[in-house]
Amino acid sequence: MTAPRWHSRVFTTFVLLFALPFSVPASFPLPGDRSSNQGHFDGPAELPRIYVKSGLADTPAPGRVRLIKQDDNLQDAIDSAKCGDILKIQAGATFRGLFRLPAKPCDDSHWIILRTSTPDDGLPPEGTRITPCYAGIGSLPGRPDFRCAAVRSVMAKIEFDRQADSGPILFQNGANHYRLIGLEITRAMPGLHMRNLIQPDKPESTAHHLVFDRLWLHGTAQDETKGGLHLTGTTYVAAVDSYFSDFHCIAMKGSCTDAQAINGGGGDAPGGPYRIVNNFLEASGENIMFGGAPGSATPADIEIRRNYFFKPMIWKPDQPGFVGSVTGNAFIVKNLFELKNAQRVLFEGNVLENVWGGFTQTGFAILLTPANQQNACPLCRVTDVTIRYNKIRHCASVLQVAIALNKAGTSAAAGERYSIHDLVVDDIDPQVYKGFGNFLTIVSINVPIKDVLIDHVTAFPPKALITILNGVNHPKLGNFTITNNVFSAGVRGIASAGGGPRVNCATVRGNQPEDHRCQGILAWEQRFRGRSRSGDFRFKSGEC
Repeated sequence: MTAPRWHSRVFTTFVLLFALPFSVPASFPLPGDRSSNQGHFDGPAELPRIYVKSGLADTPAPGRVRLIKQDDNLQDAIDSAKCGDILKIQAGATFRGLFRLPAKPCDDSHWIILRTSTPDDGLPPEGTRITPCYAGIGSLPGRPDFRCAAVRSVMAKIEFDRQADSGPILFQNGANHYRLIGLEITRAMPGLHMRNLIQPDKPESTAHHLVFDRLWLHGTAQDETKGGLHLTGTTYVAAVDSYFSDFHCIAMKGSCTDAQAINGGGGDAPGGPYRIVNNFLEASGENIMFGGAPGSATPADIEIRRNYFFKPMIWKPDQPGFVGSVTGNAFIVKNLFELKNAQRVLFEGNVLENVWGGFTQTGFAILLTPANQQNACPLCRVTDVTIRYNKIRHCASVLQVAIALNKAGTSAAAGERYSIHDLVVDDIDPQVYKGFGNFLTIVSINVPIKDVLIDHVTAFPPKALITILNGVNHPKLGNFTITNNVFSAGVRGIASAGGGPRVNCATVRGNQPEDHRCQGILAWEQRFRGRSRSGDFRFKSGEC
């Protein structure tokens, strides 16, 4: 970890002792240990009950193998494929159009596989992330080094060439048991605004048992492509070892505001379980987003592990080599990971890098913000979320936990049971990344946030450790616990962001649990005083 930016401030270090209102396991399961997590809890949060099996051995296709050449009709081949068949699509060839994958009576022993014709030994081994090197691209401006051993064109390209809303891959209602391997999936038609590259074909359509394996999904460098993989209406889906890039909405001139590599969490059909593991995920809005749309169902059992969440700094207008749209307008940047409607989420072992404000957001890396979007999702909730073993770097602020009111004055159903631990945060800078410079912002109004654990986190926010928007007349936060961390308190420490007749300590005291206490090492400015005989550090009205 690089040294934190201290901005010439002088800090005093205290050891603070705080009690836990619920038990925490003596040791957490190691990253990568999935089987031991099933059906268990991490602190207050329930872990996913179901995990998607996505290995090649879990998706057998014992039927006919057919080679699809450049001049063949890919849609006809898909339509005629039987459960258990493998379609080998010619490597290096481009298939243009809109392709619909129909429902067939397949099962767990008879999948349909669409894959590059390149043999397995010409691709990265299963469990290894693919890069554009395998599509003949040795580097992309502003992205991390691909570390290519060789640049080879061994993927088959499927390219959307229509003026329709989404494509080139659409799943028809009831589609099931499809696995895609080693494909480049993208768009043509420059200048057009489009939505998702892969999704169900209609808002009411459902699909299940889908695996996206070692794919390169991407838009184009300066056009508007809202999303890569749209999961609403799907169950039992895995996206693994893939590379998502160039998903962005254009400021002022575009037709969308939130671009995502992977999105879901709307509609009325059940969603999940989902497995999103070992991908490079790039998007201007939220790299992954669940919720933010009308709906009556909450997706559940979501595993998000070992991914690289990234926004290229060349999308930032004041940076050298700035790349925006063809009109010169910037792309709308929001957050790296956001949940507005999800339950039982494991977010583990990810790297999150680069996020800044300047549009409607202020450069937070992670948002847990259940929302009754458009007043059309009153059942939306964000519950049982475990965020552990992650590294976050280059942001304006780190974490926002909020249940705010929508324009109609109503809230989502719940925001509770969050276990956030073992994080390392590097480079929180409100000036460079255009935001607040806080570690945590809490907004809790009509529906209280409760049962939150923050443990073993290292972060050095320059402005405030925690800001709270929660008036003294609103329900109190319940079981909000901060333990065993290394923090700088910044200029403001724990402070009110408004919402009550008093600020700072009065608001903190009025809205924390009665026995709210923290423990850890805290670099705190001298103006915070008052230690009890037991060594607890308590906030008293007037001392802020």
